Amino acid sequence: MAKPLPLAQRLPTRRVRILTGIFLAALLAFFGLDLNLGDLIPRDSGFRLVLEFFGAAFTPAFTYQSSTGLPEGTSPFLFKVGRGLWTTLTYAIAAMSLSLIGGMALGLLASASFWERRHPLWAVLRWAVRLLIAAMRSVHELLLALVFLATLGITPAAAVLAIAIPYSGTLAKVFSEMLDESPREAADALSYLGANPLQVFLIGRLPRAFPDIAAYSFYRFECAVRSSAVMGFFGFTTIGLYLRQSFENLHYREVWSYLYALIIVVLILEVWSSQLRRRFVA
Repeated sequence: MAKPLPLAQRLPTRRVRILTGIFLAALLAFFGLDLNLGDLIPRDSGFRLVLEFFGAAFTPAFTYQSSTGLPEGTSPFLFKVGRGLWTTLTYAIAAMSLSLIGGMALGLLASASFWERRHPLWAVLRWAVRLLIAAMRSVHELLLALVFLATLGITPAAAVLAIAIPYSGTLAKVFSEMLDESPREAADALSYLGANPLQVFLIGRLPRAFPDIAAYSFYRFECAVRSSAVMGFFGFTTIGLYLRQSFENLHYREVWSYLYALIIVVLILEVWSSQLRRRFVA
């Protein structure tokens, strides 16, 4: 009878099978969609459009590219850029605030560590919550935006809810996994000393997972800013709306001004969140 391979030898074999399966799935998708890399090459007027668009990146606009047809009393262009950024950030902050509340509450209920040493019937509630958060994150915010546009109209609540619902599901899933994978030495010690399950979780598990939870929350806020900007393409007054209008009018220099402004905001948020992450981890 052959002896089973040691774990150290089985793991590379398992990785090879997984990577091979991913590669075969990629090939199947590539040929199934009949993808052709030649389709990525612009043709005729498309090539001139690409050159014109990317050429405008070197000369972003600081004033309106065309003053023709501007209503009297129109705000200066840079003021419009700042207003678009501010609205984008407020939508993202509102959506992320709701997502953190919902994600943390559902994440606690979906984590196995929260239900340790409790009656097995509580597992039914845990799996019901996990099904709920799977449903919440399975629908993209753009699809939800269409639904809320039809029901609520172009209101801030429609955009905020469209972002907050899938983000809550994503945060809940990740938070629950971080809680379950956090070091359990302190929890075991508290349990040995006679602490009840809630004390074990709140003192022994949650603080150990909090740095990772905070770091991921900062990352999702950056994603929320980008999602908020995209909401402008549906008519919400974020920077995406102004970007779309400029692109439709072939004002590519204005488009790049909006893009550069959004990139700068995301970079500032990245630096800020990196500093906060270091403080939390320390």
